[in-house]
Amino acid sequence: MKTDKVEEKETKKTSMAGEILSWIAYIAVVLGLTWFILHFVGQRTMVDGRSMNPTLNDGDNLIVEKLSYRFGAPERFDIIVFPYDDSKLFIKRIIGMPGETVQIDLEGNIYIDGEILDEDYGLETIADPGRAIEPVVLGDDEYFVMGDNRNNSKDSRNALVGNIKRDKIVGRAWVRIWPLSDIGFLKHE
Repeated sequence: MKTDKVEEKETKKTSMAGEILSWIAYIAVVLGLTWFILHFVGQRTMVDGRSMNPTLNDGDNLIVEKLSYRFGAPERFDIIVFPYDDSKLFIKRIIGMPGETVQIDLEGNIYIDGEILDEDYGLETIADPGRAIEPVVLGDDEYFVMGDNRNNSKDSRNALVGNIKRDKIVGRAWVRIWPLSDIGFLKHE
């Protein structure tokens, strides 16, 4: 027959082991949810440079949401994030949609399928149309993107960036979280 002290020690050991297992399970769930959110729902990113001025500024911290493009297609004027190379993400605005033809004339007008695009995101008149001086025909899964700071942006007008394929889009810049004075949702329409 066990004494009360032995039973008490065994109960404490059992409850301590249960507590440790509970904490391990809790940490595993938190890590699993974090991994799921960062890979499938959203992530934080920081603006590096002035190519999206005046909409976004150097050093702005954003939340990029990834979920909506799993259920629907990107839309014109969405601000998207995509990889430029192995070490850098670019943030640009969608100007041309799949299947469209984009051209920019020497006066800085943007044409989509021969019609002038009605938009007011550009900081100033485009000085260099780049490769879009000639018609750029987009494939079924390609987008033409530009920075809002049109004369200080490496974007689809540059052959090194080119057209962006749908599967390369990380997500849509959704909300600015820093600096606090500019916190809020981003304009996409």
